[in-house]
Amino acid sequence: MKSRASRPEDLVDQPGGGGLPGRLGDELRAELIAFRRDLHMHPELGNQEFRTTAAIKDRLEKAGLKPRVLDVGTGLVCDVGEWDGVTPMLALRADIDALPIPDTKADVPYRSTVPDRAHACGHDVHTTTVLGAGLVLAALDRQGLLPNAVRLVFQPAEEVLPGGAVDAIESGVLEGVGRIIAVHCDPKVDAGKIGLRIGPITSACDRLEISLDGPGGHTARPHLTTDLVTAAARVAVDVPALLSRRVDARSGLVLTWGRLHTGHAPNVVPQHAELSGTVRCLDLDAWRDAPDLVHAAVDEVAGMHRAKSVINYVRGVPPVVNDAESIGLLDAAMTERRGSYAIEDTEQSLGGEDFSWYLERVPGAMARLGVRPPGDTRGLDLHRGNFDVDEEAITVGVELFTAAALLAGRS
Repeated sequence: MKSRASRPEDLVDQPGGGGLPGRLGDELRAELIAFRRDLHMHPELGNQEFRTTAAIKDRLEKAGLKPRVLDVGTGLVCDVGEWDGVTPMLALRADIDALPIPDTKADVPYRSTVPDRAHACGHDVHTTTVLGAGLVLAALDRQGLLPNAVRLVFQPAEEVLPGGAVDAIESGVLEGVGRIIAVHCDPKVDAGKIGLRIGPITSACDRLEISLDGPGGHTARPHLTTDLVTAAARVAVDVPALLSRRVDARSGLVLTWGRLHTGHAPNVVPQHAELSGTVRCLDLDAWRDAPDLVHAAVDEVAGMHRAKSVINYVRGVPPVVNDAESIGLLDAAMTERRGSYAIEDTEQSLGGEDFSWYLERVPGAMARLGVRPPGDTRGLDLHRGNFDVDEEAITVGVELFTAAALLAGRS
């Protein structure tokens, strides 16, 4: 996307009195909405975000910054301001990949132009808010108003287990970082508001794949073989039930199937069956025990039906656990920008997020960014082809990030 460089005074509106600088100017607000729509029209899957990476890099360079593409070939890291090598930086993180689903919106000019690809999780908004914050902070830095350097992290492949955060960390994005913050679109929160929570805000999420095998046979004589269809059905029903009785109910450990396949003919007992699904967990300790519990439950149920089981348990992500001090920073930043009325409590969800990997290394927090148009009753949700946002959320996200960066630099 083409964009011209702007003067610092065009990017930000300077407040009167003693308020924080860094509110969006009209020109930059319009540019960011156009940038988000361009990303929305050209979604790219995890580790394939070459156009997206190039667009971000181009705009940051126009602002006089020096972004570095990550070692995996997509995604970027970029510092705003000169790091002194000592003072820990605040990092702002965005994820840049899209989902492999069709965009079903018919009433907007910026719907996806790529078949079976859509920004249906709001990553285009996340990317635009961090980009916008970077541009505003760069303008403030040129005016001598940025107290400490800030790092921008544009991470690829959040939707690909165990998450592109792992590769980003290996590329050194956390070197010199003392705290990291992020937002995630929430269609259940009105635009203009954010949701905050101390402690776990997402769940752990792993992937489970099971193969069941038997000798096969004729449906007239199931007693002479392994009735693999029944075995697969019992695994699908009984394993989640067993798990619910082998862990503390408060851990929220849930196994949910997304696929079950077996058989080709009505009078043939098949030799092979496959099941796949996700294991989600609210509690970090229970998540660590989950692979052994699942293996034992699957083997037990499959063995009762004389089916041989092969289990592929793919570790995903731990829960995102928000640090209290980081939530305090976000609370103060939003209060400064919009007032305390714009902050609401939020619940822990069963969704997974690889932002958790950063929080295994440094303290930080993720806020829910309201994207629902006030009064909207459509019931939009994430990972649906009709997902869209109220673009006022972009302004809110940018100003939240910039206020957090300025407040963190003063502490």
